[in-house]
Amino acid sequence: MSAKKVIIIGPAHPYRGGIANFNNSLAKAFHDNKDDVQVYSFKLQYPSFLFPGKTQYEESEPPKGVKIISAINSINPFNWINVARSINDEKPDYVVIRYWLPFMAPCLGFIARLLDSKIKILAITDNIIPHEKRFGDYYLTKFFISSCDAFLTLSASVLKDLEIFTKTTKKIFIPHPIYDTFGDKLDKSIAQKNLALNPNDKHLLFFGFVRKYKGLDLMLHAISDERIKKLGIKLIVAGEFYDDINEYLQLIDDLDIKSNVILKSDFIDESDVKNYFCASDMITQTYRTATQSGVTQIAYHFERPMLVTDVGGLAEIVPHNKVGYVTSQKPKEIADAIIDFYKNNKENDFAKNAANEKLKFSWHSLIVGIENLILK
Repeated sequence: MSAKKVIIIGPAHPYRGGIANFNNSLAKAFHDNKDDVQVYSFKLQYPSFLFPGKTQYEESEPPKGVKIISAINSINPFNWINVARSINDEKPDYVVIRYWLPFMAPCLGFIARLLDSKIKILAITDNIIPHEKRFGDYYLTKFFISSCDAFLTLSASVLKDLEIFTKTTKKIFIPHPIYDTFGDKLDKSIAQKNLALNPNDKHLLFFGFVRKYKGLDLMLHAISDERIKKLGIKLIVAGEFYDDINEYLQLIDDLDIKSNVILKSDFIDESDVKNYFCASDMITQTYRTATQSGVTQIAYHFERPMLVTDVGGLAEIVPHNKVGYVTSQKPKEIADAIIDFYKNNKENDFAKNAANEKLKFSWHSLIVGIENLILK
């Protein structure tokens, strides 16, 4: 396809988190595809009193070759008019809007409605039904959805959820591509040394922001299984707590697993991500609800075995007993899978299969899918 002028609307560098990381990588992929790409990011994403973490920003280097404009104020309607006017002046072939939360619907929906009618609008919808539901979510999402021409989801479950809001046939599911911005794979011994871990221990990883729906408590209950304690398995919990950390500390005490849990309860810098993944034997995602997850795709990048629960889109991209395990949310079944992993020495086979499986998830395929959907 010939080069296009594309504008992405959504958080990008220096904002942190999975949505921003995705947009950084998507913009880089458009750039590598020889397209003229700009990202209209936020100058105010969340008012500080609504943000549960310590900071919304990170200190990594911005993606090379990509122009990021920090322009959008999520709570100022006068700003939305100016942003739409600026985008109209750019005359893009199409606009990609990231939608992940009903809170953003007024801002993103109004900007979309103010764009020139000749500009096609594609929404990448991470979540249509939010993990943490609030009154008015349906009407806010409906407002946003009705402002777009086409939709791309990163899981089949979200594609199905879209049917609640629109009957359009201009929608497609393409799996979340592999993140390739966190550096190359490290030898496990080097990664463990970088994190000052005992190389004689067995390590599982629970990575990312801690929220109720991510089911860290399920994993902690699984770790308390006496069979796991006897094997000397340690759970690394690496990520900032958006829930009250004291609830989890109390649970760790109640379950008597303090010696089995390694807490790194701060935001993990981009440069350090490779150490946590490469130091670990298996990546665990014992979620209560999910659509898709960037953690899974980071695990694929580093060719790590995975354990996921059978919710949302996680089971779609982690073939059971090939790349890892798909279990129920019952702690005993999670523990059974962990025991099987170590007792039957599955790490090497799962890692080799992950290396093959990850070839399916490319950023170029995503761009081709977007253009086939929005431009035809």
